[in-house]
Amino acid sequence: MPRKRDRKRLKFRADDLSAHRVTVADYANSDPAVVKSGRVKKAVANAVRKEVKVLCGLEASQVATDDGFSILSENEQQYESSDEVKDMENLNGISSYRKKKSKKHKENDTTDITGEDYPIDIWLLLASYLRPEDIVTFALICKKTWTVTCTAVFWMRLYKRHYHKSCYLPVTLLPAYIYRLRALRACVIRSLYHMYEPFCSRVAKNPSLPESTPNTLLNSKCLLFWCKKVTGTRPDPLWEFNFKFKKQPPKQKNHCLLGLQPPAEYRDVLFNPDHECCLLQITTLNFIFIPVVMGMTLTYLTMNVSTDMRHHRVRLVFHDCPLLNGKKPRGDQGVQIVLDPVHSVHLIDWWHPKYPFSTKV
Repeated sequence: MPRKRDRKRLKFRADDLSAHRVTVADYANSDPAVVKSGRVKKAVANAVRKEVKVLCGLEASQVATDDGFSILSENEQQYESSDEVKDMENLNGISSYRKKKSKKHKENDTTDITGEDYPIDIWLLLASYLRPEDIVTFALICKKTWTVTCTAVFWMRLYKRHYHKSCYLPVTLLPAYIYRLRALRACVIRSLYHMYEPFCSRVAKNPSLPESTPNTLLNSKCLLFWCKKVTGTRPDPLWEFNFKFKKQPPKQKNHCLLGLQPPAEYRDVLFNPDHECCLLQITTLNFIFIPVVMGMTLTYLTMNVSTDMRHHRVRLVFHDCPLLNGKKPRGDQGVQIVLDPVHSVHLIDWWHPKYPFSTKV
């Protein structure tokens, strides 16, 4: 074990060091306890090199300074360990990469990215050849294309292009009633589900109650509720219970038009009182008394097999306020509605042909 005085680190100063103070022990028999790296310190080596070059008659300006990034000669590299050489290479590589990256970044900033700014009349002309299912993609091109989809001219041309006398339309969607700015966009969209064949087939193929209905209607507010007797081919009449819900808006919308407000002159065109609304229509075999739930929030909805194994059973739970953070409602709280036996269940969006929209908008 080395003595206490040997464990002290040696302190050298380049100005005070001379050739007579350097011994062989400083190089060959250096104690690892004194110098942890097992080699002579760089300050000592630089001082010795400086002393030797001065003795040889070289100018002090040609002497290498004590800099960590100085380039060593081939004879001097044998005193540097392999780990230090690798570290120097890595540092040089990182610095060169950063220089290249910063240079490339500056070149990208200096280059002017220009594009063509077409007038809105050209976009309006191109919109006359759009399919109804491509309107959303067209509106997301730029701000001017979105403004085109807000105009009354765009929706009137779309209606005239697909209207024909042979198709059935409700009275409020006929040409005599649709020539108005108020809620024009909503009326044209509803009429397309009567006139446009791809939209009509889409409604026919969709199931009456999608599997995502409980998640879709979760925390939705009940705006209106009514029931009526339905007489048909069956000997016994059916009872139809209708719940009009306002869907909970999504937390995030991933499109670039978020936050854009429609122009003031086109707000009547985009007006839609039934936006984000849907109708839950439940048909039962007999009348069931239901408490008043208007203004309450739907927090739970399940549909399973009835006790007679031939029909369905629907259970709805309403609360005064929505449940946050995915909490489950307690059974002893809220208003519970159980409909059993259930003949059919339908979920109808605001644009569906069977949705009872208001004619006074």
